[in-house]
Amino acid sequence: MGFYWKGFKTFFKIGAFTLGGGYAMIPIIEREVVENNQWLTKEECLDLIAIAQSCPGVFAINMSVFIGYKKRGIPGALCTALGTALPSFVIILLIAMFFQQFQDNKVVAAIFNGIRPAVVALIAVPTFNLAKRANITLTNCWIPIISTLLIWLLGVNPIYVIIAAGAGGYLFGKFVNNENNTEKNAES
Repeated sequence: MGFYWKGFKTFFKIGAFTLGGGYAMIPIIEREVVENNQWLTKEECLDLIAIAQSCPGVFAINMSVFIGYKKRGIPGALCTALGTALPSFVIILLIAMFFQQFQDNKVVAAIFNGIRPAVVALIAVPTFNLAKRANITLTNCWIPIISTLLIWLLGVNPIYVIIAAGAGGYLFGKFVNNENNTEKNAES
């Protein structure tokens, strides 16, 4: 019973106290699952972030489901997913019930004008941290730059970018790394 309650409580806290969506949750998720609870290593967490981004659905739910499933199978996945989704569901339900009364309120509008720039920072910081951990260097920085431009300027569907990047990584690993290993073996 230990993980179920702890997993629910951990992801409930993540879901309740993180503004800005899935990417803003990355540092909090990483701190909770890697540092505080040791449910994943840093490398596993980075791989899981890539997988969760590539899968359809809400990023934070995907992360919680993968972690819950890794720890306790389907019941663990259900506990962590419920913990992540419940706070948002309740908050959105309350907003929907009272939105008409507050939508033209100048104080509420001013609060949202202040929150928006902070959310950009909440998304930017994990992006830079991910780039650092993913070993983005001057030799391979063109990959995220080209991907961003394809999606942002040309409107290319991100799914196609992910598929192309995966295929490119596979081919690079198969042919370039294979050639390097062949050369090293020949030198030995």
